[in-house]
Formats: sequence, C-alpha cells, structure tokens
Amino acid sequence: MLVAPYIDAFNPPRRTLMGPGPSDVYPEVLAAQSRPTIGHLDPLFVGMMDELKGLIQYAFQTTNEMTLAVSAPGSAGMETCFVNLVEAGEKVIVCRNGVFGERMRQNVERVGAIAVVVDNEWGEAVSPTDVEAALRAHPDAKFLAFVHAETSTGALSDAKALCALAKQYDCLSIVDAVTSLGGVELRVDEWGIDAIYSGSQKCLSCVPGLSPVSFSPAAVEKLKARKTPVQSWFLDQTLVMEYWSGSAATGGKRSYHHTAPVNALYALHESLRLLANEGLEAAWKRHADMHQVLRQGLEGLGLKFVVDEASRLPQLNAVYIPEGIDDGAVRSQLLESYNLEIGAGLGALAGKAWRIGLMGFGARRENVALCLKALDDVLN
Repeated sequence: MLVAPYIDAFNPPRRTLMGPGPSDVYPEVLAAQSRPTIGHLDPLFVGMMDELKGLIQYAFQTTNEMTLAVSAPGSAGMETCFVNLVEAGEKVIVCRNGVFGERMRQNVERVGAIAVVVDNEWGEAVSPTDVEAALRAHPDAKFLAFVHAETSTGALSDAKALCALAKQYDCLSIVDAVTSLGGVELRVDEWGIDAIYSGSQKCLSCVPGLSPVSFSPAAVEKLKARKTPVQSWFLDQTLVMEYWSGSAATGGKRSYHHTAPVNALYALHESLRLLANEGLEAAWKRHADMHQVLRQGLEGLGLKFVVDEASRLPQLNAVYIPEGIDDGAVRSQLLESYNLEIGAGLGALAGKAWRIGLMGFGARRENVALCLKALDDVLN
C-alpha cells in the first residue's frame, strides 16, 4: 500500500517580475482571487461576468457582442481565433517577425489551411509594403494574421495600417495583442480589427491563465457561415457564448458549457477595474514614461536595444547581451541576490539578448530603479 508523502505547503518567495510575463500582479488582484468561490451559474457570478465583459470591451475599445475571456492562457486565445474562423483549404497571409508569428503559421496549417508567410527580420516591425505585395499576389486570401506586439523581440507593428490593408483586400484580420493590451494604444473598432486575443498575465497584471478575445460582426458572420464544425468543442465560440451571454434558443438564460475558473475571473475583473479607473490613455502614457527612464539607464550601462526606437515596445525591452557575459549566470545572480527576474532571449535571440518587461503593475519607478541597480552590480 502506498503511503502519501509528507510535503510542506508551497510558499514561493516574493520576486520582482521584469521578464516577458507573467508580470507583477496587483495586490488587489491577488486579494480578489482569494474571495469565496461561488458557483459558475450563480446569479451573482453571472452579474460579475456581465461587468467583466464590459471591462474587456473597454480595454479593447470595442462594442463587439462576442467579447469574453477564454478559460485558458493567450495561446488558447490564439487557437480560439484560428479554429473558429479558418477552414481547411482557405488561404491566410501570416506575418512572421518572431516566435509568435511562427505560432500563428502553425495554427493555420493545423486546421488544414494554407499559410502564405510574409517574413521580416527579428527585431523589425511587420512591413505594410511587404504585406500589400502578398495580398496583391494572393487575391484569394481570406485572412491577414499578425502579431501587434512581438514578445520575442519587443517590436511593435502598425496594427492600424495592417488592418486597413486587410479591409482594402477583403480579408478578415486576426491580431495577437497578448503583450499590447493595456500597454500601448489599441483601438479594435476604430482600426477595424476582426478577431483579437490577449493574455491576462502581461500588461493587465492579472494571474496567468485567461485570454480576453473579441470578434467583430464580420468575424461572427464568417463563423456562422462555416461549412464544417469548429474542430475544438471546448473553444467553439457558438457554444461558449451561450454561457457568456445566453441566446434566443435558451431564452437568454446561460447554458452550461464548462466550469469556469471562478476565482481567476474575479482576478481579471479586478485587474480590468483598476485599468478602467486609471484610464487607458493614462496607462499607455505610464508605460511609455517608465520605458524612457529604463532606456536611459540601460544605455548608461552600455546596453544596446534589439529594436529601433521607432518600432520599440515600451513594455518589452530586448537588449543585446554584452560580449563575454554569461547569460544564464547573470539571470541566476539577479534571481538569487535580488529576487529579480528578467527574461532570456527566444528563438534566434536565445543566448544573445535579455528581455526586460515593464508591464502593468510592474511599470513603476521602484522596479526600474531596482533593475538598473541590480544589473549595474552584477555586470560590474
């Protein structure tokens, strides 16, 4: 007979998280998550969901009815957009300037669709000129997919211009806003974005594990006109929306779809409430201001940015590792001596760059000061 081992309760240290995510979580958000769990069909919880939907709409700057939080991280938000909208044999223009553009390509091919890849160098923004050339060369394309804020490099692409091209060439746009939501300007309705997904753990400074998504009326029409069922039962938005909003078929009542992560949704509600109280434009400005303070300090240490200033994300700062410096040793010492986490490079930048996050609650002066002092001490 097996005997259960004795294991102490897990008590993590208090770290300062300045990597590519998760970010430092607001204390109010952690407190919200610890509130009593109630049923996911409880009338009070349903009322909270309605408020949460309105808060997500505010963060995205949209009135889209199909707006909700997927009960899984941003990668599931990505898959939600692709499996609901793209059918086998359809052609998708996919912009790839880092790791997450490549993940979009993989999603396209996994649903049996055709990916036409527009490549830009790592550290560069997506080129609207290259995208337009691809759209002209492939007039049968149905979608344009791109990453607004590429987390692997810290490059910010012009979502407004790219979505305008999608409309001009009669395509639906699919946009990755995992790292951009709450950190830089993002206007879903004004820019004509058709499908968008994000993550709770970046500039929203919520606990990881949720993905806000939104579909335009045109995207909903495409979903309803599918010739084949959505491959994923769990991510099928025609089913999920009957839980989030009800439908005529259910008389407006919420129908059971899955057991929602009740306490995590409390946390997202609180983080978006804090964002709304601060104001989107004030939050965008705070991220930009803290980036400038960090930039001056990093350049003072002799560190060089991967991305040119014109295309640089304020909330994700990728800098080249100086010659002769051991990447892993520096990050380990920061963690051990300062309880400070910064991120390693991904893909083509692995071992060549650090990614320093200034996201949400983490975009504040004391974090910048700690990071600069700790890097100065460790590098010297």
